[in-house]
Amino acid sequence: QVQLLESGGGLVQAGESLTLSCEVSRWTFDFTSFAMAWFRQAPGKEREFVAAISRGSTYTCHSDSVKGRYTISRDSAKTTVYLQVDSLEPEDTAVYYCAGALTPYSGYCYQRTSDYAYWGQGTQVTVSS
Repeated sequence: QVQLLESGGGLVQAGESLTLSCEVSRWTFDFTSFAMAWFRQAPGKEREFVAAISRGSTYTCHSDSVKGRYTISRDSAKTTVYLQVDSLEPEDTAVYYCAGALTPYSGYCYQRTSDYAYWGQGTQVTVSS
């Protein structure tokens, strides 16, 4: 069973930065065969798409609300996906979830929660004003 473990969250002030990590373990396929993504869920709100990276890292995509401030990347040697978050705002406060999907397609960024079969437990990011 594939496992995803997020880390790097915390309490920060507005304008600061964080690097979130998601380590994938117990995988039985080539890690580059996975499309990966980050979602977030604020209290009382639905889980929303933040960023995704396609199989083979051919493409990345980011939601409009974070474009220019967040950057998704992956290190295949470490089977880890990162989310660099800069210029944090109080509205970014949420639990951030890592997600993975085994896919044969390398030319697409999956942005729906239903696209992903594997999920981590989440890491809390709290931004104070």
